[in-house]
Amino acid sequence: MILWEVFDKNELFILIMNIIAYSVFFLLPKKFTREITAFLLSWGFTIGILFDFTIGGGLIDYYKLNDSNQYGVNDLFYYFTFAPFGYFFIYFYESFKINPRTLILYVLVWSLFGVGLQWIFTLVDIVTFKNGYKLVYSFPVFIITQTMTVYYYQLVKKSRNTLEFTEK
Repeated sequence: MILWEVFDKNELFILIMNIIAYSVFFLLPKKFTREITAFLLSWGFTIGILFDFTIGGGLIDYYKLNDSNQYGVNDLFYYFTFAPFGYFFIYFYESFKINPRTLILYVLVWSLFGVGLQWIFTLVDIVTFKNGYKLVYSFPVFIITQTMTVYYYQLVKKSRNTLEFTEK
């Protein structure tokens, strides 16, 4: 693992994005138990890495992260941004009291947000597509991962019944 080849706009963007995302995470009122919070953060981190290691590199290799084909420290910081976004996805799912009738719209909005964020990543050279991959292909990936996240969360919620709602 390399540190980075050149420290420029993509490295700076990732650091700023991490600062903003984790600041929002710590400033939001707590809605879940520590166990559920840890689960949501680790789920977001894991699902991001899983898809990046399968379609982004390794098996299929449809895009390159940052400046090098080697994994670097900045790639790790990039993956850390997935954790709070996985948390935010379920945080607002509970805040907006998403039900089965509104779930499709909720997942579509978050999928569009994900594609928009990935588009920004291409502009600042965090993600560079290759081998014919196009941004629009990420939309079904986001739909699948976010739908999986909701159903997995519902499964955990039912089995653990440890949610701690602090809404007043």
